[in-house]
Amino acid sequence: MRFKHLLLIAFFVVIAGIAAGGAFLHEKLSGLEEPIALSEPAFVELKRGTSYIGLARELEQRGFVENAFWVRVRGRLEPELTGIQSGYYQVEPGMSALELIRRMARGETHSWSVRLPEGWTFSRIRERLNQQEHLAHTLEKGSGRAVMEKLGEKDMHPEGWFFPDTYEYHKGDTDLDVLRQAHERMTSELSRAWASRAEDLPLDSAYEALILASIIELETPLSEEKPRIAGVFVRRLERGMRLQTDPTVIYGMGEGYEGRIGGADLREKTPYNTYRIDGLPPTPIGMPGEAAIKAAVNPAEGEALYFVARGDGSHYFSQTLEEHNKAVRRFQLNRSADYRSSPAPVVDESEDDADE
Repeated sequence: MRFKHLLLIAFFVVIAGIAAGGAFLHEKLSGLEEPIALSEPAFVELKRGTSYIGLARELEQRGFVENAFWVRVRGRLEPELTGIQSGYYQVEPGMSALELIRRMARGETHSWSVRLPEGWTFSRIRERLNQQEHLAHTLEKGSGRAVMEKLGEKDMHPEGWFFPDTYEYHKGDTDLDVLRQAHERMTSELSRAWASRAEDLPLDSAYEALILASIIELETPLSEEKPRIAGVFVRRLERGMRLQTDPTVIYGMGEGYEGRIGGADLREKTPYNTYRIDGLPPTPIGMPGEAAIKAAVNPAEGEALYFVARGDGSHYFSQTLEEHNKAVRRFQLNRSADYRSSPAPVVDESEDDADE
């Protein structure tokens, strides 16, 4: 009887020990679910070939976990956690070590974004990409045509061939990777628009549509006005009239442009000065967005052959030169103190915008 009593006591002692051990294990493993002590975001770079054990040690060294041992134990209990993927990971305040490890197992690497605004020139795009800290810079010294050749477009002028949008990239991606995304997007958008173009356009190719779209983009920031601007230019082309659009003059001036254009600039013959050349300039003058591309291939109907900026971001359209000259005197020669070419300040708006 006494022996049975001792066995019973021993049994309860074992059970108590198991319970205590389980509680201890639960406490330690639960610690991995506690928020990491951070006041601002941090980054962890998981290099290629890093093992799960190596990650556990790094988390301990950085103070993200109390002991790497419990990270390894969690990996034994959840084997799917050990399939961590290399990359750059952001650790936000309030995130737990376990959440970070699961993110690494899913390969949810951190990404950055860069915005390429409508109307920007290729040179401005390159400047912006060169400013991206986490982007590998491989194109700083190459010419524009050399860049296009790397994109598989030999002997192509780069201007206008990149779609304005916000693009994501990861650490290790290159400036060429971003440009490839933007170029493929522009090629796709332009091809789609050209396939649905209006009949009898005075344009011989999708490239000419791209050139026209770039001019439309720089003439007005208002999407609703772009088809009307396109209509004016298309009617001018049909009648053999020169486009006479200031943004092309500015583009042709290059670095000589200092914020204003005068009569001498309008008279100077450059390949882009549409006051001096017939038809379209030889290349686009910036990146047109979707609305400008659609407007170029489906212009609004009408009779207007002229337009002038009102000073509030919109334009006044005229059918005759006499009416246009009156509008110029009204809106341009007697500008109000609050005159502006854009309807409202816009972040990253092109500084090359100009009015006819």
